[in-house]
Amino acid sequence: MTDTTAEMDTPVLAAAARPFSAFERMVAWRYLRAPRREAFISVIAGFSFLGITLGVATLIIVMAVMNGFRTELISRILGINGHMIVQPMDRPLDDYLDLAKKFRAVPGVTLAIPLVEGQTLASGVAGAGTGALVRGISPDDFTDLKVVSSNIRSGDMVAFAANDGVMIGSRMAESLGLAAGDRITLIAPEGDVTPMGVTPRVKSYIVSGIFEIGMSEYDASIIYMPMEEAQLYFNAEGLVQSIEIFVDNPDAIDEMRPLIEAAAGRQIFVTDWRQRNQTFFSALQVERNVMFMILTLIILVAALNIVSGLIMLVKDKGHDIAILRTMGATSGSVMRIFFMTGAAIGVTGTLAGFVLGVVVCLNIESIRQFFSWISGTALFNPELYFLSQLPADMRSGETTAILLVSLGLSFIATLIPSWRASKLDPVQALRYE
Repeated sequence: MTDTTAEMDTPVLAAAARPFSAFERMVAWRYLRAPRREAFISVIAGFSFLGITLGVATLIIVMAVMNGFRTELISRILGINGHMIVQPMDRPLDDYLDLAKKFRAVPGVTLAIPLVEGQTLASGVAGAGTGALVRGISPDDFTDLKVVSSNIRSGDMVAFAANDGVMIGSRMAESLGLAAGDRITLIAPEGDVTPMGVTPRVKSYIVSGIFEIGMSEYDASIIYMPMEEAQLYFNAEGLVQSIEIFVDNPDAIDEMRPLIEAAAGRQIFVTDWRQRNQTFFSALQVERNVMFMILTLIILVAALNIVSGLIMLVKDKGHDIAILRTMGATSGSVMRIFFMTGAAIGVTGTLAGFVLGVVVCLNIESIRQFFSWISGTALFNPELYFLSQLPADMRSGETTAILLVSLGLSFIATLIPSWRASKLDPVQALRYE
């Protein structure tokens, strides 16, 4: 061995002795920057990087939108409907005021609202009609129902508090051509009893105010009427159909049920929000899990591109590997070099996908409006999806899981090509060079 070779062997051996040393990082970086004659390998690496970036970003965006969709629906559904619905069993709810007072005294209960409900046909000044659900509620309880009372877009509660007006949703007002101060006509199928039978009850009311809670189904179909007027309109003087109870923690509804039943002091039938919406939210959860598995396949395909790119790189760099081995580099050092080469693609792709996903989630509504303007169509139509805006709710635990899955698949994808590189026989590689 010449003195020059000995001088070269010593630093190489020293560098190779330390795992992930500067020497190994330098070689791995050189392999990432493939020369022009190896452009095809660079293209494969570029597609792998792009695939992981888009896969991670898509997974983050889709899961955030689905989480936001579920959160918004729960907040609006449970904001306008009680967490627990109390209905009578042995006799009508003629003692609803006393029961509501007892329920409000139960620890954890924030609100107990007696309601009179009935179906009507609503028509506006132009004669257009639509079906509507009338909910009779006292002005004080309506004020406490913040999801509605704090979202009055026009008008006020003056006529409503005077038992002479009603509150309607923005989409109903739009479809009927009504504004605050106009009169809306309500037709109930079960009205006055006459010698000719039961005739529909027709009565007009002032539109005291127009609310918009952001859920199109409710904004288009619900009318709030003063309690006393609703009892007269539906022939239910002194009665209500149900008492809706709102609690601090909707997820702890099982602990609240026996307390409510004990406070009633009479036979009641209690249903909670999970029973009333079980099918809907179960379908959302199944769809969410399936989407996670399907979109993870995008990252898996990109990871397989890393495998193919590294295998081609190992074949192309066989002569270099043989020289490194003859200069004293260990098989472990060679394996780490190619592991870092492949892992760099996975790590940078994952980080780029994370940044892209966060940026899109933070501007999701502006992006939706931009594409709606470009295409000239209503993307995420509120008539179909119930919400007027596209929500996105990124959760740290879920986002972390996505990043870990991406990094894990990327690291696993590099193991086989790296192991093959470490097992390459330098004698055979030099012989056939």
